[in-house]
Amino acid sequence: MAQPLETASDSALQGATKSRYYWVTPLGTAIILGLWVLYSLWEVLFHNSGSYGNYISPYFSPGVGNWFGWHVLDALYVAWIPLVFRFSCYYYRKEYYRGFFWDPPACYHSERPRPGYTGESKWPLAFNNLHRYAWYLVFIVLVFLWKDTVQAFIFKSGFGVGVGSLLLLVNAVCLTAYSFSCHAFRHMVGGGKDCYSCEGKPTVRYKMWHRVSGWNVFHGSWAWASLATVWAADLYIRLLMMGVIHDVRLF
Repeated sequence: MAQPLETASDSALQGATKSRYYWVTPLGTAIILGLWVLYSLWEVLFHNSGSYGNYISPYFSPGVGNWFGWHVLDALYVAWIPLVFRFSCYYYRKEYYRGFFWDPPACYHSERPRPGYTGESKWPLAFNNLHRYAWYLVFIVLVFLWKDTVQAFIFKSGFGVGVGSLLLLVNAVCLTAYSFSCHAFRHMVGGGKDCYSCEGKPTVRYKMWHRVSGWNVFHGSWAWASLATVWAADLYIRLLMMGVIHDVRLF
């Protein structure tokens, strides 16, 4: 039997329902990001090591302090790089502008008037323009995270698989997907060019840009997934170091 068509009143009712609960998503974002920031500060400022056996926390990699003999808040030497990258990320900007500043909390909510608003052209919001440059530094960190991932499968007795090994592997995959689906990488591949079709056939650069554009659709999902895996991997290693849990060897 044919379903009745949606009436204008039904559509208006659904819109009103959505509008009524517009605050749920930004509130959830503020809570999750707030807890992550507090945890990160606790980890970076109150611990000076993030290694357990062949596991290295993503907060403490690479171990720059060990290279030069600096051992005061080792994580700070590197942790600021992914922090700047995430803080200036186009996707996260939308999320924390809505979650923390309620500006605006939803697409269909009107923005409050702000005389003299200059957007991200002046300090402090101009800081976000560092995003594309932070990508290069994040790529270097990513190389070390993959090295740490390989190391996580090499135990004293040889090759093995532990829960920590899998956590670090999943984390490296999610961070790689987050980094290479980034708007900054998309601009790096395809920016600064006026015409792709002028040469008469698709170029390698166009094909790369098209592929990265496909990845970019899921950038928000990878942003949250990588945030969760960094958190989980670090917390697991921290609990191992504290003796709260013991690593489970699967192989």
